[in-house]
Amino acid sequence: MTAPSTAPVVRADLRCLVLAGGLSYERDVSLRSGRRVLDALRAVGVEAEMLDADVALLPALKSDPPDAVFIALHGSTGEDGSLRGVLDLCGVPYVGPDARSARLAWDKPSAKAVFVEYGIPTPEWVALPHDRFSELGAVAVLERIVDRLGLPLMVKPAQGGSGLGAAVVRDASALPAAMVGCFAYDQTALVERYVEGVDVAVSVLDLGEGPFALPPVEIVPSNGVYDYAARYTAGLTTWHTPARLSAETSAEVVKTALAAHQALGLRDVSRVDLIVAPSGECTVLEVNVAPGMTETSLLPMAVQAGGLDLGDVIARLVMQAAERG
Repeated sequence: MTAPSTAPVVRADLRCLVLAGGLSYERDVSLRSGRRVLDALRAVGVEAEMLDADVALLPALKSDPPDAVFIALHGSTGEDGSLRGVLDLCGVPYVGPDARSARLAWDKPSAKAVFVEYGIPTPEWVALPHDRFSELGAVAVLERIVDRLGLPLMVKPAQGGSGLGAAVVRDASALPAAMVGCFAYDQTALVERYVEGVDVAVSVLDLGEGPFALPPVEIVPSNGVYDYAARYTAGLTTWHTPARLSAETSAEVVKTALAAHQALGLRDVSRVDLIVAPSGECTVLEVNVAPGMTETSLLPMAVQAGGLDLGDVIARLVMQAAERG
């Protein structure tokens, strides 16, 4: 589906509360995202303010409820569905997936199981809780993983974002350290077969006429790995928007991203991360339900490449949420 116009159709009295901060490892990134969303909304005439998700939030929602909330919280606070469930209890509408769908997307092994069910390609994997890893014997488990999945491998937290705790393992001797690093961020590690290829992110929007994909963004980190530093440090990554793909491959990437978005039951906005192999085959890695909005984030790049205005897009999403509520 092609992108609809984002000509301003927003109520003059629309009030939005932007939630940013939180207590996850991604707090600083969330604050940067929140400030950009706040500025974008105010630039198109929407009354907006920003609050943290702390003890002051529920009293504020009760005393002066906004028309809708924009969740710019990253990590578990904004993406595991729990905050969305609380907003549902308060009767306050919000932009993005409901609690159930957010929870499903946040847990990578669960999301990958859905992809398999729907025939959406995703790397073969195993999810290992820390306790099970210890009980079964680390050496034996790691040997079996290498035997089954081969090398190289990608190790990352089953629940987490921004590349924190993630590592590419090209030699079996490096796998134990990668597991230790991963367990520092989550009690469950996701170990999957590493797919060589081009990193691509596809942002999906629904502005009221059905989901559509923005131009894919190609990611080229200078050190070969799109980790936390590469994501948020200027100069460490080069982006190409649209991605340098053939028309046929780009169409397949978009088709796959939309399939992943819909399979998880998402709404409004998401970002689908994929790998495009040299053969042109695309593979879904994960889906983010609260994409970053910083100066180096992928969704704003895609919005601009799609010829849309970020403030108008966000305002439309907020308006939709308000009407849904």
